[in-house]
Amino acid sequence: MSDLSGRTMIVVGASRGLGRGIATALAEAGASVVAVSRTPAMLPGTIAEIADAADPTTAASVLERHDPDAVVLVAGATPFIRPLQEQTWETFSTNWEADVRIAFHWLREALIKPLKPGSRMVVISSGAAIAGSPLSGGYAGAKAAQRFATEYAREESARVGLAITFTAVLPRITPLTDVGREAVDAYATRAGKSKEDYLRGIGPLVTPEIAGAAVVELIQAETGAVAPAYLLTGAGLHALPESP
Repeated sequence: MSDLSGRTMIVVGASRGLGRGIATALAEAGASVVAVSRTPAMLPGTIAEIADAADPTTAASVLERHDPDAVVLVAGATPFIRPLQEQTWETFSTNWEADVRIAFHWLREALIKPLKPGSRMVVISSGAAIAGSPLSGGYAGAKAAQRFATEYAREESARVGLAITFTAVLPRITPLTDVGREAVDAYATRAGKSKEDYLRGIGPLVTPEIAGAAVVELIQAETGAVAPAYLLTGAGLHALPESP
């Protein structure tokens, strides 16, 4: 029997890319998976929740009905790929209005409910939070804000004794998702390289399957062994130091 059998997991943004890989891996590990997305995820062995993750009422409603053992936030917007001077404020702030808003609502509701002691919340941010993303408007800053907000929730959980483990995962850029595909093409062109040469400089690619295995690993890990944040590469998870 799997370690996750009999446990309920919510994956927010489960219909595509890394979210789909994570939902699949959790289901294969024996968990009961609630797949939250704006369009049906169509994943075998999961419970579909059709909802807008950024709606301020969605998090409270879904958490109350399913009382999960773990929540994984993956949902977010696709950034507008242009250099700074070709952005408008509306395009520049796209990921602040989606990704950060989603993280805020779900982290907040996890603390207010609160989730049961021993539960986990994993926020999928981006390696851009460390490396920057000059062709993606406010994307890198939004992803850094997600990481900070996750650390704030972690601190609040410890401060009031909720025993909820919060952690952020920062996947390195990959062409194997809708968000990453266009970005890889743009950055390769900007660097004057072929896509193949550019990807060789990144190293082993993060795949939906690798992301899924990483999240299963985190959820199965002992509470005290889970770091506040991790970089995720094609070689797996790498713990990051706490933000100053």
